[in-house]
Amino acid sequence: MGMDIMLITVLFAIGFIGSFISGMVGIGGSIIKYPMLLYIPPALGFLAYSAQEVAAVSAIQVFFATLAGMLAYRKGNFMNTKLVLYMGVPIIIGSLLGGYGSKFLPDGVINIVYAVMALIAGVMMFMPKKGNEDGDFTKITFNRGLASISAAVVGILSGIVGAAGAFIIIPIMLVLLKIPTRVAIASSLAITFISSIGTTAGKIMGGHMLWIPSAIMVIASIIASPIGAKVGKKMNVKMLQWILAVLIIATVIKIWLDILS
Repeated sequence: MGMDIMLITVLFAIGFIGSFISGMVGIGGSIIKYPMLLYIPPALGFLAYSAQEVAAVSAIQVFFATLAGMLAYRKGNFMNTKLVLYMGVPIIIGSLLGGYGSKFLPDGVINIVYAVMALIAGVMMFMPKKGNEDGDFTKITFNRGLASISAAVVGILSGIVGAAGAFIIIPIMLVLLKIPTRVAIASSLAITFISSIGTTAGKIMGGHMLWIPSAIMVIASIIASPIGAKVGKKMNVKMLQWILAVLIIATVIKIWLDILS
């Protein structure tokens, strides 16, 4: 029984830290929690979860974390409805396909998809951003075709790893669509939330759900996400981008090392 209490504490801590950071930088947190869930429990002597199971827990958790984050951001008027629609619809179709299709893939492939996505996101974080950071957030224009196509691709890939793809959606908005950072963060939460509905449904249909760990992570994220969002609103935008980038790169290195060894 003592072991169970320990494991619950570890899962809660992973959920809390991951959600705090994700609330702060406006991502669903799977980019942080996926590697934490994969590596921390076995490092502490608990049973390791498979990539399939980790992806499923991530999916459910992201659903609730983004819901909480979205509620925290809705007062700021930063959410762009057009952007959410043009990216949200293709991403949910993609993520349903990816979420269900992932059951036909081996663990190694899931980890590689994750590593490639994280790598692209990491590189994109350092590309020059053209979005106007001040000014009228209601009059934002963007390339609709590009927004929809990129969202569909991200949806399929993120459905596979149970991430909601926000960690790639934000760089795409900043770099390709030239959206201001705060609008990108708020809108990506809504898009990620929509995407996680597809991913979670796909995972449940694929039969990979671990309900107890999911519940622990969800409770942790509901507490931590809004705290993170509050801290994030007071922080410097550049600082947020650096935190994100460092986290992404550290994860990518770890996963590639694992794949190559």
